[in-house]
Amino acid sequence: MAQDGITRDRPDPEAAHLAAEHGLSVSGARPGLVEYLRRLWQHRYFIGEFARARSSAKYTRARLGGLWFVLTPLLNAAVYYLIFGLLLGTSRGVADFVSFLVTGVFVFTFTRNTMTSGVKSISGERGLIRALHFPRAVLPLTQVTIQLRQIAISMVVLIVIVVARGNYPDWGWLLVVPVLALQLMFNTGLAMWAARLGSKSTDAAQWLPFVLRAWMYGSGVLYLVEDRAADAPPWVLHLLDMQPAAVYIDLMRFALMNTENFGTEYLPDHVWLLALGWALLSLFAGFVYFYRAEEEYGRD
Repeated sequence: MAQDGITRDRPDPEAAHLAAEHGLSVSGARPGLVEYLRRLWQHRYFIGEFARARSSAKYTRARLGGLWFVLTPLLNAAVYYLIFGLLLGTSRGVADFVSFLVTGVFVFTFTRNTMTSGVKSISGERGLIRALHFPRAVLPLTQVTIQLRQIAISMVVLIVIVVARGNYPDWGWLLVVPVLALQLMFNTGLAMWAARLGSKSTDAAQWLPFVLRAWMYGSGVLYLVEDRAADAPPWVLHLLDMQPAAVYIDLMRFALMNTENFGTEYLPDHVWLLALGWALLSLFAGFVYFYRAEEEYGRD
């Protein structure tokens, strides 16, 4: 049915003009990048409180409660030590295999858990998305905040372990802060990439753990990559050493372990450049990838 030459399925030019004049916009429309970042900053307290609530609720029914944040990676490390360190003998060539292993497990767990929680951050909160209007990046950032809280607790346990193994504090321990900061940037980008991926593919949460497990085996978490890949082509060894998980693990081991236990007095400068490069690339690419689909989240 038409009225004054304007059909119902076409926008009224006069209404559109009035909306623009009074600053109205389409509900759920993606704002400009600067405005989007401003809105995210306005929601920073909500992100912190939402993360705290989600962390508290995760283990509400467990008798040990939040202790599982630390017990889970510790138990994983214990299992890996029994299987790989003792049964398969991957501890050979590492002076302090316990510190070597636990550091690798804790650092990689930070990245792995950020991705596995990020992939469900949109698909698991569709009710909240449809009920409230807020920047959707709040949801993956909440998951990143939860994992940051967990790694902060885990680092206390890790420090106790490495000290008990004879790795005493020195000035090198100050490197822990920039290492974690760079890994946090890297993980944030991955969480945003995983969030958009999980919002479009319901199977992403099922196959992602298998990819992460393969990534872990190639990151030197459980053994020295140089020993296990000694017969591989040189380019394979370089690729394994330069990939981001291996870079952040090496930097953390270098910061916490004594020279005798870690096996080297220094790391090449390019390792820090790689850590910075991976962090910036992941954060920028992940954020842009997520931001471009802002209008689509929660509509299907």
